[in-house]
Amino acid sequence: MRRLRARDEGALGELYDILAPWVLGLAFRILRDEDEAEEVVGDVFVQVWRHVDQHDARRALDALRRRQRWWRKAERLEAQSMEAGDETVAAPHEAAVPGWPLHREVHAALAALPDEQRRLIVLSYFEGLSHSEIARRLKQPLGTVKTRLRSAHQKLTDGLRHLKDWVE
Repeated sequence: MRRLRARDEGALGELYDILAPWVLGLAFRILRDEDEAEEVVGDVFVQVWRHVDQHDARRALDALRRRQRWWRKAERLEAQSMEAGDETVAAPHEAAVPGWPLHREVHAALAALPDEQRRLIVLSYFEGLSHSEIARRLKQPLGTVKTRLRSAHQKLTDGLRHLKDWVE
């Protein structure tokens, strides 16, 4: 934050490298349009640059603490689900919202993934971690993480292909 406030463009680049994949994933899930999602990413970082002086670290820490509590609860729910032999994936994300018409399909596609790939998808798309952060957290080589994520993404794409026309 100190470097951003001092208008260090390198700091903005570092922030972009860390957060852009998460912002892009979220924007794409909402907009379902890659070009628009990429435009949102650019807009977000322009806003960060323009309004960095308005950042309140206490608010950010409060939000981070809420998010960490939420993820701990989600992990406990997932563990309980696995212990009970429940085949559905208890990953906290928009597909778990009651009433979302495709949530069963998404759950089934996620459940069909091997455990390691499902964990990577949760960390990447739902927790917003970069590939490097995932590799560090799981103590795995970066190339392994990228390869497994690519494979998981392809399996999800294949598993949900029958919904393409319905969603668009």
